[in-house]
Amino acid sequence: MTFRFSTSRRRLAAVGAGLAVAALALTACAGGSGSDASESPAGDEGFGDLTLQLSWILNEEFAGEYFADTNGYYEEAGFSSVNLVPGPETGVAPLLSGSADVALSDAVSIGSAVASEGAPLKIIGATFQANPFTILSLADGGDIATPEDLIGKRIGIQDSNRTLFDAFLLANDIDASELTIVPVQYDPAPLVNGEVDGFMAYLTNESITVAAEGLETTNLPFADNGLPFVAETFTTTDETIASSRDMLKAFLVAEIRGWTDAVNDPEEGSRLAVEVYGAELDLNPENSLAGAIAQNELVVSEETEEFGLFWISDELQAATIESLERAGLEIEAGDLFDLSLLAEVYEE
Repeated sequence: MTFRFSTSRRRLAAVGAGLAVAALALTACAGGSGSDASESPAGDEGFGDLTLQLSWILNEEFAGEYFADTNGYYEEAGFSSVNLVPGPETGVAPLLSGSADVALSDAVSIGSAVASEGAPLKIIGATFQANPFTILSLADGGDIATPEDLIGKRIGIQDSNRTLFDAFLLANDIDASELTIVPVQYDPAPLVNGEVDGFMAYLTNESITVAAEGLETTNLPFADNGLPFVAETFTTTDETIASSRDMLKAFLVAEIRGWTDAVNDPEEGSRLAVEVYGAELDLNPENSLAGAIAQNELVVSEETEEFGLFWISDELQAATIESLERAGLEIEAGDLFDLSLLAEVYEE
């Protein structure tokens, strides 16, 4: 079984044009609807610097951020600079320590911190409408096509993904003792070399890399097997929402503009990753382009075409909460999501 993506949806030129106007409006007048009177508008001095913690290395996964930086969208939104800090990182620690203003993460990592630790964090939007996590295996090896196929297998799991994998097991009524968890890094070499039967991966990254080596692969996507949730979530603290609402809205505008470009031009997004932002990583151009094209299917959905990029509908919020409940995490949608800033951006 080889996972395949559906055909691309229509382009988003109209969205980009509309958000260009919105960006100028927010830059010129930071006092939008819903703003707290105690806030300090951007004014002539702007919002200053912002630190964005990325969930992964500087590859094509963050093409929208590269466009926003390269094309001046962050600057037009009122920022002196936006510092893109590479991962791997769930974003919880940098946000709580104050070393990051916003983090790209996933609903399970953030939901776990909120439900288990009472972390004062909120998801204010999501780049990926469906999460890209998968258990990758070789068709002539582990051939893990169903959750039950995990039983008795050796599964390579990265430390930062252990909470998420445990949630996947719980959602499918599988005890960790029924398989062998092997600590690995992010290079899928242990899978290719036969050291593990399955490997926790991204559909838009390692799955493409391994298949490009001429190996037939099998994927067990989390989103299709009991754990659908949003990913690459824009997450920040409750305090930042309360004290810097206009700053966050201006940031979202720049991000929407950047991701509109990324959806419309995956070739340039890939080039920016390979030649500019990730130049020191020696990224494979062909694999990078394949990933940039594939991830657009996660960014664009019928709901984002209707309501706008990053939007998380009530139905998708409910599905995410249900996934967390199946993973043993009790949490209400209002404790995890705050879409009011994004709503104001689109209203304005």
